[in-house]
Amino acid sequence: MTNRRILNEDGYWENAQDALDYRGAYSTITDEILDLSKKCSSNDYISPDLYTEYEVKQGLRDVNGQGVRAGLTEIGDVHASDMVDGKVVPCEGQLFYRGYEVQDLVKGFPKNSCTGYEEVTYLLLFGELPNKEQMDNFVNLLASYRSLPNKFTRDVIMKAPGKDLMNGLARSVLMLYSYDDNADDISIPNVLRQSLQMIARFPLLAVYSYQAYRHYHLNKSLIIKQPREDYSTAENILWLLRPDGEFTPLEAKILDIALVLHAEHGGGNNSTFTTHVVTSSGTDTYSSTVASLGSLKGPRHGGANIKVTQMFEDLEAHVKNWEDEEEIKEYLNALLEKRAFDKKGLIYGMGHAVYSISDPRAKVFKEFVKSLSIEKGMEDRFNLFDRVERLSAELICNKRRIYKGVSANVDFYSGFVYQMLGLPMELFTPIFAIARIAGWSAHRIEELVNDGKIIRPAYKNVMPRRDYVDWKNRK
Repeated sequence: MTNRRILNEDGYWENAQDALDYRGAYSTITDEILDLSKKCSSNDYISPDLYTEYEVKQGLRDVNGQGVRAGLTEIGDVHASDMVDGKVVPCEGQLFYRGYEVQDLVKGFPKNSCTGYEEVTYLLLFGELPNKEQMDNFVNLLASYRSLPNKFTRDVIMKAPGKDLMNGLARSVLMLYSYDDNADDISIPNVLRQSLQMIARFPLLAVYSYQAYRHYHLNKSLIIKQPREDYSTAENILWLLRPDGEFTPLEAKILDIALVLHAEHGGGNNSTFTTHVVTSSGTDTYSSTVASLGSLKGPRHGGANIKVTQMFEDLEAHVKNWEDEEEIKEYLNALLEKRAFDKKGLIYGMGHAVYSISDPRAKVFKEFVKSLSIEKGMEDRFNLFDRVERLSAELICNKRRIYKGVSANVDFYSGFVYQMLGLPMELFTPIFAIARIAGWSAHRIEELVNDGKIIRPAYKNVMPRRDYVDWKNRK
């Protein structure tokens, strides 16, 4: 580790390599750390038998995968089974926003409009669908908030940008605290104001973070544009990201639908539950949002569409004939048998913790995906996805003996859509965050309105009691 100064007078890295060298000096795992980590692995292990003995539901789920009921909500509902003659029977999946089925909401959007995300955001926050006047006022309100504090882009986003945009997004959100004169005020009017600003600003924070990453790490031209007040959230993402700012109506429409389908998924998903947990402590909006971003970043949650995209890239490299179902089956069997791709035994994008027969988001999305694939001249690739979806469901049910059924989830198609839209993979999970901030905000306000207790589940300690040993007598 050198002591040379690698920041210029304005506090920026002189070049990308300086930043990488500086980080590398602090990210080396030494032999001492390796030895200490072995203590963690050996001393922190808890036998699975103890979870059974003490009836602890790992992952807050019972033996049937049903979530442990931890709260009540009126915002979102995931329905995947019915009670028939005292037994839980899987059914076609349904997703409700404030009691409205998401398929009905999507069907009701004006044909030539791409403000569906703004409409469901209004619904999630305020509990009712807006009329024309309310909708126009709300869109204008978001547009008025779609800007960042003076010099924020230069002083925060452009300084030492990292390779993972979710971390950059989290840092930016946390820094917004310093620009808010009422940052710690958790009254409903103030939290609503903060939430609306966050919803409006997330596209800027995400895209600007990508542009900074692209410039400093890939040595590409730096392109920072101002958002347009006459554009919706979906349109502004494409406008800010593309150098020429051009996009087709169908491109904006399908990105808008993607945001709608990712905006909310009930109170029990990991990042939204995080919102409830952290909000219940009484902390500020920015800290709550950053906690939820940290949850969403995980590959078991928001990062799943990246794994689907990478899996298909590997499939296309190994399957020569995309129309040969036997050749596709051979590859899918290799995935399940841990002989292909990342050797995890998973077909990414297939299956869901709650849905079994179908994921309503995937069903809604699929028709739009097909239309976009035709516009892009990629119908053959869409047909490949369709075959993999159908064949995977059959193979998984047969090999894993999953009797409740397994189906494609929304991540199965979302990565393909983002690729067709020319969105870089680094932005896949931030796009999810741009959508889900609407749901997080609604749940945060709901938690504050009901002013419940701080969420504090119990953990059973299974460490035997030990007598203290003086340091001179320790081995």
